[in-house]
Amino acid sequence: MVTRIVNLVIFVARQNKVFVFDANGFIISVKATSIGILMVRIAIAGATGRMGRELIHAISQQTSAELTVATVRSSSELVGLDAGLVAGVGALNLKLSTELITQADQFDVLIDYTSTESTLQHVEICRQAGKAILIGTTGFSHEEKAILEDASDEIPLLLAPNTSLGVNLVLNLLQTAAEALGETADIEIFEAHHRNKVDAPSGTAVRMGEVIAATLDRDLDEVAVYGREGKTGVRDRKEIGFVTMRAGDIVGDHNVTFAMDGERIEIGHKATNRQAFAGGGVKAALWLVKQPKGFYSMADMLGLKS
Repeated sequence: MVTRIVNLVIFVARQNKVFVFDANGFIISVKATSIGILMVRIAIAGATGRMGRELIHAISQQTSAELTVATVRSSSELVGLDAGLVAGVGALNLKLSTELITQADQFDVLIDYTSTESTLQHVEICRQAGKAILIGTTGFSHEEKAILEDASDEIPLLLAPNTSLGVNLVLNLLQTAAEALGETADIEIFEAHHRNKVDAPSGTAVRMGEVIAATLDRDLDEVAVYGREGKTGVRDRKEIGFVTMRAGDIVGDHNVTFAMDGERIEIGHKATNRQAFAGGGVKAALWLVKQPKGFYSMADMLGLKS
């Protein structure tokens, strides 16, 4: 049996179940756990956003994890409401709050799909508190990525432009294809997302380019071409082209073409809903909390070469 007291709320793990009692000794909730000890405590930043709600749903399906902190912007009209009710999974007895730093002792790992500015603030909070953080935010500059790498010297940090298990398998396939075809093929990357996505190309598309460029010993900053217009001249074989679409409610489409004379190979992935990302994100967070300090990727979690 394992017992923990947090703000006068008692958690007791016994016989593969977690019993939660209030200060008066009344049971608040009972949740099964496959490991017979206290479940991993997960915090979500941006809990009412598209990904935040999907993450809450994914966590609710887990038997080894529990949502213990859910934050939103201070300007949100949803502050104080039950996070589970807002996400549509039923009451979780957890209120949406605005401050992460004051709740750093309430979680083991933070999942963050917010904005680069917010994520960097959250990374510093996790660094000071010694907490793991999984980052699904995209659009970081080289300088901002360096900040993340510095933080990983003190805490477990996983940076994932895309937490879909399928996308990360595709990245592995792209490495294999680039090794075999890269010097003989023209390589173009197409991506499409919903109208509200604010960065382009997507973090996943950029990561695809990075994997291909690294495999071919090229510098993506030097060979990337983001869109073409006018008289562009003959295509340089070393170029890696990017094409972006923003339209409707597209969740996420990515396609990489290796075009050769007489044939072409296309490797792609289409997401039809965000549970593909949320499920992979929660799985990665549960893996990350068991790791020592360091800078990780989804490939590390999946045991794929990178």
